[in-house]
Amino acid sequence: MNKFLRSALLVCIAGSTVFTSYAQDNLINSLTKNQSEISKQSFSFTPIINLSNTSIKNQGSSGTCWSYSTNSFLESEMIKAGKPAVDLSEMFIVRNTYVEKGKNYVRMHGAVTLGDGGALHDVINMYAKYGIVPQEVYTGLNYGTDINRFGEMAAIQEGVLKAVVKNPNKSLTPNWINAYTAVIDSYLGQVPEKFTYKGKSYTPKSFADEVVGLNPADYIEISSFKDQPLYEKFVLLVPDNWSFDQVYNVRMNELTDVIDNALKNGYTIAWATDVSEKGFSWKNGVAYIPARDFAIMNDIEKANMFNGPKPELDITEDMRQKAFDNYETTDDHGMHIIGLAKDQNGKEYYIVKNSWGVNNDYSGYLYVTKNYVKYKTTSILLNKKGLPKDIKQKLKL
Repeated sequence: MNKFLRSALLVCIAGSTVFTSYAQDNLINSLTKNQSEISKQSFSFTPIINLSNTSIKNQGSSGTCWSYSTNSFLESEMIKAGKPAVDLSEMFIVRNTYVEKGKNYVRMHGAVTLGDGGALHDVINMYAKYGIVPQEVYTGLNYGTDINRFGEMAAIQEGVLKAVVKNPNKSLTPNWINAYTAVIDSYLGQVPEKFTYKGKSYTPKSFADEVVGLNPADYIEISSFKDQPLYEKFVLLVPDNWSFDQVYNVRMNELTDVIDNALKNGYTIAWATDVSEKGFSWKNGVAYIPARDFAIMNDIEKANMFNGPKPELDITEDMRQKAFDNYETTDDHGMHIIGLAKDQNGKEYYIVKNSWGVNNDYSGYLYVTKNYVKYKTTSILLNKKGLPKDIKQKLKL
């Protein structure tokens, strides 16, 4: 997801049409300038479900949305389980994921994805294998910055692994993994074997067991594709699924059925999706699928895309599959669905928590239509207890 942070996907006037009218230019420029200012006033959202969640975080210049979104999900899972929420360390999960990803890269002779990206299930897998620590114990800021900046580290990681794969000694030594891990730890810091939290000593594993107390087996990942058998597992073929994990396949409309049921029963959802659509605006905090194709909109229509509710395209399974097959839908970003709201016309939107800080119209949250979720979701991850009964039966759980 999101190899490099898309710090803001702002709607702007396209430069495809040359206007000779000075007055028209001024009108369009004025609409563009004021669009963000009036967008929030043009929407009126009323929460229907708004589940407990922790504070908004900022992933900085790193493609680690998958860790931020799923750790946020686990924090809400703690709250749902009646436990005090702990600010979990996203970078502890990232660090261990990068070690495992490096091993896989070498095993695959370099024929697998590198980069910052990951998947929702990576957090669950690393939690199960390594445990977890609180944010205060492992910030991952071991190189003098106040936010994540991964460019230099990522370049060195890649250089080390490519050198290993070239196998210059004609036989790999066991030391390459130490060299590779040392690069990561030089930037993110060495993970603690033991630490003290609220006066008690823990290891990452004992902290996961005794304080967080969540069972990795309780979580399920789901997607929807026509080219895969229904209600069975399949390997989700997106570049960031470096571990080749499997997900369950359901019908497109069942994705939102699952989300709705989970929310109604108090369970939040980790969400992997594509945020490259013209109908996704981080600044305005709204995402939808316009009924009118962006390519044939005039410039005034484009400037007003987020000035209040607009008609949406009806989404079909064929459309969803085609968008994925032709790379219109890519595995860009991970976020956290924490609630449900309706606009002034009664239309429902999911309330989504992001990890790009608080500098948008809704202080770090977005309102996303169900059609957008149906069209652009690559996977969702949730507690099995949030599944509808009929879906559980179909998946034979």
